[in-house]
Amino acid sequence: MMATSINPANAQSNDLVTLARWMAGDFSNAKQCFANPKDYAHIHVLFRPLPFEFFNGIGFYSEQVYDYDLWNPYRQGVHRLVDLGDRIYIENYALKDAFRYAGAARELSILRTIAPDSLERRQHCSMIFRREGILFRGEVEPGNSCLIEKQGRQTYLVSEVEISESTWVSLDRGIDINTHEQVWGSEFGSLRFEKRESFANEVADIL
Repeated sequence: MMATSINPANAQSNDLVTLARWMAGDFSNAKQCFANPKDYAHIHVLFRPLPFEFFNGIGFYSEQVYDYDLWNPYRQGVHRLVDLGDRIYIENYALKDAFRYAGAARELSILRTIAPDSLERRQHCSMIFRREGILFRGEVEPGNSCLIEKQGRQTYLVSEVEISESTWVSLDRGIDINTHEQVWGSEFGSLRFEKRESFANEVADIL
C-alpha cells in the first residue's frame, strides 16, 4: 500500500524539512472567529509528527476539531511527505477506525497505536506544495478526482493551502461533479489559523 519509496537524501532536503517543521503544530483561528463569530466557528487544526519508522520518512497524523469539543475531531487523517525536487507531494490516507484514534494529536500514547495497516489511501487526494519565498502554497492534485459525497451529492474537492512558519490559511470547497456548483465549504473565504503550539522539535527528533 505504501507508494514510492523515499530517497533518504531527498527526505532531508531543506524545503521538505522546513515544510514539515512549519506544519507540525496546533493551529487556531481564534482571532478570526472572535472578530466574525457569525461567519466562523473556532477551530483547531493539529498536525502531529509520526515516528520516522512509520513511513520510513516524514509523516503526520492530523485532526480538525471545534474548540468546544477538543477530543471529538470532525476530520482525521494521516499524511506522508515525499520530496519531488521542485515540489513536495503529500499523500493522504483515511483511518479505517478513525474514532479509535481520536485525540492522538494531543496524546502520544494514542498516536503510537496507529499502525500502517489501519490506513486506506485517499486516491487522487494528494496535495502538491511549492515554496514561494517565506511561504509554501499547496493545492489538491489536478484532475478534479478527489471525490467526496456530501448532502446526497457527489462532489470533487478543491483545496488551497498557504503555510508559513506561524500561520496556516486554507480554503476547502466541495464542487458538484455535474453542475460545478459549490455544495459545501466556507462561504466567507479562507480560514486563517495561527500556530499556538509547535511540535517542530518532534520532526527534528525523527530525522
